[in-house]
Amino acid sequence: MSSIPRLHAGDRLCIATHNAGKLKEFRELFAPFGLELVSAGELRLPEPEETGTTFAENARTKAHAAARGANMLALSDDSGLCVDALGGDPGVYTADWAGVPRDFNRAMKRVEDALQAAGANSPGQRRASFNATLCLAHPDGRDVLYVGKCDGTLVWPPRGDVGHGYDPMFMPDGYDVTFGEMDAETKHSWSPGEKGLSHRARAFALFVENQVEQG
Repeated sequence: MSSIPRLHAGDRLCIATHNAGKLKEFRELFAPFGLELVSAGELRLPEPEETGTTFAENARTKAHAAARGANMLALSDDSGLCVDALGGDPGVYTADWAGVPRDFNRAMKRVEDALQAAGANSPGQRRASFNATLCLAHPDGRDVLYVGKCDGTLVWPPRGDVGHGYDPMFMPDGYDVTFGEMDAETKHSWSPGEKGLSHRARAFALFVENQVEQG
C-alpha cells in the first residue's frame, strides 16, 4: 500500500519524461481525471543518466530526479521491448538501440537483423513482450512502483505509422494488427476498473486504482 497521498482533480503532477510520444500517451491516459500535467522536458529539467540494469532502477532514477527538480510529485515510466530469442534484449537498453539522435526505424531493423541471425523466422520463435514500470516519487524520497506487461509477436516489415518506438513491429496477443496500426483508444483499451491492453496502460490501471481519486 502506498504511503503517498492519493491524487485529486486539479492536482499538479510532473511526468518525468523528455519523450514527446510518451508524454502524449500519458496525457491520453490521464484525460478523465482532471490533473494538471507538466513534463520534465517542459520544465527544462536535466535528463538524469540511466545507469540501472532493471526497469525499476531506471524508473526510480527518473522519478526522483524530477520530483526533486520540480519539487512536486513526479511519475516516471521505464519501459522496453524484451525479445525471447534475444535473451531478453534490448530490454532496459531499448532506447539505446535507437542511437543518438533516436531513430527507431534503425532500432527495429537492428532487432530484425538479430532475429534473423538467431534463425528466428516463425511466429513462435519471435515472441516478445513490452514491459513498463511506473514510479511515483515524492520530493521527500518516498516512492511506489506499478508494473505492466503485454505479450505479443514481432512482425516484419513494420506496419503502421501511429504510436512510437517499436510499435510498428509489435503485434499483441489476440490481435492481427500491430500497435503501429492501432488508434490510441484500442491500444490502451483502458477505462476505470479495466485492465488495459498496452504495457503502459496495464501499469497505469494499477496506479489509478491505488493513487488517483475517482468520481
